[in-house]
Amino acid sequence: MKRLLFLIIVVLSTLHSPLSTLRAQTDPILYQHSELPAFYNPGAAGGTEYLRIRGAARLQWLGIENAPKSFFVVADSPLQFGKTRIGLGVNMMQESIGLFSNLIFNVQAAYKFKALKGEFSVGVQGGYFTSNFKGSEVYIPDDDDYHEGSDTAIPQQDLTGNSFDLSAGVTYTHKYFTLGISGLHLLNPSVNLRTEGSESNESEEYQTELRRSLYFTAHSNIPLKNTLFELQPSLLATTDFSLFSFDVSMRARYNKFLTFGVGYRYDDSVYAMIGAEFKNFILGYSYGYPLSAIAKATAGSHELIVGYRLKLDFSGKNRNKHRSIRIM
Repeated sequence: MKRLLFLIIVVLSTLHSPLSTLRAQTDPILYQHSELPAFYNPGAAGGTEYLRIRGAARLQWLGIENAPKSFFVVADSPLQFGKTRIGLGVNMMQESIGLFSNLIFNVQAAYKFKALKGEFSVGVQGGYFTSNFKGSEVYIPDDDDYHEGSDTAIPQQDLTGNSFDLSAGVTYTHKYFTLGISGLHLLNPSVNLRTEGSESNESEEYQTELRRSLYFTAHSNIPLKNTLFELQPSLLATTDFSLFSFDVSMRARYNKFLTFGVGYRYDDSVYAMIGAEFKNFILGYSYGYPLSAIAKATAGSHELIVGYRLKLDFSGKNRNKHRSIRIM
């Protein structure tokens, strides 16, 4: 019964015939969003002196069959050309929710310049969005009072479609904080879903869209005097111009090694985070407990992040130096 209820909600809220009002796909938002800043803002690409590679998995509403599952891979790096500093990055996200599966791949670039006692970074990204719907797995009970098995608004065959995507963003980094604003899916791309392998214009066609979204982020790192602790408050606010949400969190980092904290997602959940850094590796975990009635059917949401970073040296001091094979 839980599987059927969840499936009906997903189908009716995200997929309709072209003759109906369109609804949209939205981005999954990580509790540990500050660990993957370039995914939500192209301007954050190359925002450190490191080559950063991060992977993340988000399992939402564990215990409910066909609940959302999201997987992320994000990599970004700074580059120096004379006095010009830029950032380059790529990211990919795969999501399954109900009978939908979505894949988006982005390539991004950011231009950086000094101003107002900090650094601005203006970034753009182009992406490719693919959506699939497993209509062959739709199940409508005979005693359903709301839908008939022949309802054309609910496809009975597998569908697929794709579209180009475009995003842009700006970040400002100061000694004590970082601010960012970005617009994702600026073209508000519509995706025409057709039967897989079919090019016929006579086949039934459905649409979904990737809704245009606005993000604002703020992060800070505050050392506590005479201690080995640092406080790391964070804020992410987002709107698709229909719905609004925000996350606030506070983490503490001890001796640049162990991180722990708590957070709140507006009208959604409370969550706890813990992480560790060892040399150039990071590992993070978070658990979120829902504040709505869905808590009766789920054990909560889980996230895991792993990453590696490599220090890049643009000074040129070691450009002509070579190591002897005897000491390699």
